[in-house]
Amino acid sequence: MMKHPAVYMLASQRNGTLYIGVTSDLVQRIWQHREGLADGFTKQYGLKILVWYEQHETMESAISREKAMKKWLRKWKLATIEKSNPDWVDLWPAITGAAPHPVLPTHAGNEPATSALDSRMRGNDEISAMDSRLRGNDD
Repeated sequence: MMKHPAVYMLASQRNGTLYIGVTSDLVQRIWQHREGLADGFTKQYGLKILVWYEQHETMESAISREKAMKKWLRKWKLATIEKSNPDWVDLWPAITGAAPHPVLPTHAGNEPATSALDSRMRGNDEISAMDSRLRGNDD
């Protein structure tokens, strides 16, 4: 199966610690983070919640985007998440084919955004087609 490079953001909780990464196999890489198999920053800070991702045609473009985003101000990263995922829903179920469910509570003082989830995160036919392309071995 063809792989699609992706840039992704993980969070510890809503408005918590963030991590930006890049991968050629989003499902496998997020699974590694969730299972604690990825040593380093994400394991140390318990970053297991996929809150944003973006697919790319080439690994080169994904790496370029990741490097640029890592230089962003925190408020820009938060705005990027809020724009497409205002409820900070864990997107792991969406990329694996299960129904998405909120895991991050809205805390007092955190106003939820009013925009709807991006269509690719709603479990429609587009996400199903994308899911099948993301599954497989990273050979």
